[in-house]
Amino acid sequence: MNVAYIGMGTNLGDREGYLKGALQELASNPSNQIVAVSSIYETDPWGYVEQGKFLNMVICLQTQLTAQELLACCMQVEKELGRKREVRWGPRTIDLDILLFNQENIVTENLIIPHPRIMERAFVAIPLVEIDKDITLPNMDKPVREVMDDIPDKEGVRIWKRKDGEGVFGPFEN
Repeated sequence: MNVAYIGMGTNLGDREGYLKGALQELASNPSNQIVAVSSIYETDPWGYVEQGKFLNMVICLQTQLTAQELLACCMQVEKELGRKREVRWGPRTIDLDILLFNQENIVTENLIIPHPRIMERAFVAIPLVEIDKDITLPNMDKPVREVMDDIPDKEGVRIWKRKDGEGVFGPFEN
């Protein structure tokens, strides 16, 4: 089994609905098992800033898929949920990014793991550390949580719905 961390983001329409739909689609693949989900965070746009706020979260899944097969699975989920790639970093129904795959370094024409901007994006690093406080990136000697102070724009990442406690978020709640 492979262990993958996937960042999820959405800023169009029923944002929470798109996150839930992506979780359900990923879990419906018999090769995948979701083992952890972060809380949902509302975040300011990154890159192209003339757009609505995002909901972001990170999930951990165990999968029998290779990294390339998981990428194809994620792209299919994006397509099924209406993702259109018109503006780089622009508005989207759903965005699924493979952040980590085992502790591998992978560089291909269409996939770079670990995701090259994890340590630039608080909206990725904060939920990643939430679900695994000791996570390190390949070739990094400190856990991500120990270098969080170096990540910009943390103030733009606000808890929107906790995964436990008040306002509980469950990936398949009705």
